[in-house]
Amino acid sequence: MALQALQSSGVAFRKILSHFPEELSLAFAYGSGVYRQAGPSSDQKNAMLDFVFTVDDPVAWHSKNLKKNWNHYSFLKVLGPRIITAVQNNYGAGVYYNPLITCDGRLIKYGVISTSVLIEDLLNWNNLYIAGRLQKPVKIVAMNEDVALRSALDQNLKSAVTAAFLMLPESFSEEDLFTEIAGLSYSGDFRMVVGEDKAKVLNIVKPNMAHFRELYGSILQESPQVVYKAQQGSLEIDKSPEGQFTQLMTLPKTLQQQINHIMDPPGKNRDVEETLLQVAHDPDCGDVVRLGLAAIVRPSSMRQSTKGVLTAEHSHPRARSLGNRSCDLVSSAHAACHTCCTHPSLDLRAPVTP
Repeated sequence: MALQALQSSGVAFRKILSHFPEELSLAFAYGSGVYRQAGPSSDQKNAMLDFVFTVDDPVAWHSKNLKKNWNHYSFLKVLGPRIITAVQNNYGAGVYYNPLITCDGRLIKYGVISTSVLIEDLLNWNNLYIAGRLQKPVKIVAMNEDVALRSALDQNLKSAVTAAFLMLPESFSEEDLFTEIAGLSYSGDFRMVVGEDKAKVLNIVKPNMAHFRELYGSILQESPQVVYKAQQGSLEIDKSPEGQFTQLMTLPKTLQQQINHIMDPPGKNRDVEETLLQVAHDPDCGDVVRLGLAAIVRPSSMRQSTKGVLTAEHSHPRARSLGNRSCDLVSSAHAACHTCCTHPSLDLRAPVTP
C-alpha cells in the first residue's frame, strides 16, 4: 500500500513530538529539512524542520499546548484556544502555523489542522494545501488507527496521479509524472511568482525519485489507466476522449466544480458531467485542468499567507521578520496574478466555493 512508504521511525522526530500534547491523529514532517532538495534548499543540516499535527479536537489540543508552549504563539494566545481554533478553521487553508520555534536544538515550524478538515481536503481538494504536501514524500511520525483518515490519504495520492495524467502526453517518463504531481499544489500559488524559487518543483523531484517511486509505485502498478514499465521508467496512458472522461469523472469534487465554472458559459448552467464530457474532447483538456487547480490554489495560498501575519508575531525576531514578509508577498500577489495562463472561457475572478 502506498501509505506505508510514508512511514518513519525517526527518533529525532519523535523526540521533538514529545514536547507537544499527545492527542494527535497524524503527525508528519516534510520539506528540505527532511528530504534533500537541490538548489538553494540543499543545506539539509541547517534547514528548518516543518511539521503538521492533525488533531480531532483543536480547542482541547491548543489549550494543552498553550500550557506547555505558551511562547510558541503570537499575541493571539491571550485570546485563548477558542479564538486560535476559530482563526485556524475559518481563515486561510484550515491550518494554524507556529513558525521559527527552537526545539531540541533545531529550528522548527509546525502547523495544526483539524482531522475532519484534513480529510475533506484530501478527498475533495478544497484548498489543496496540506493535501498537496501529502502528495510529496513526507515522514509520518505518528498516526492512529483512524480508518477514514488512512483511506483519505490513499485517495489523495490516487487523485494526484489522475490529475497528472490529464496534463501529460500519451507517453512520458517517471520524472515527468512526479514533476507534475509535485507541482499540483503550486499551480497558481502566487509565492511561486513573487517569492519562492522558480525551480522549486524540479529541486524537490530530482533528488527524491526513489521516494516518489515508493509512494506511487503500487498505485501505478494497479491502475487500469496506465501501462507502467517500471524498469524503463516509462509510462503510457489512454488519451482518447473516453479515457480522459473516465479520469475527469474521478477527480476530486472541488476540482470538477472549478473546471465546470471555467468552461460553463454564463447563463448555460450545465451540470458538471456534461461539462467534463466536453472537456474530455477538448485538445486543451490538460490546460483546463491546470486552470482548475490554479483556481483552488491561488486563493487558499493567498489567504494562508495573510493569516501568517497574525500567527507569526511571537517573540523570535525572525518570526517578526516572517510576518513582515507575509505582508510583502500578499501585497505583491495582485501584480503576479496576470502571469497565469489563459483560456477562452476563463474567469478566475470568482472562484467556486465548494
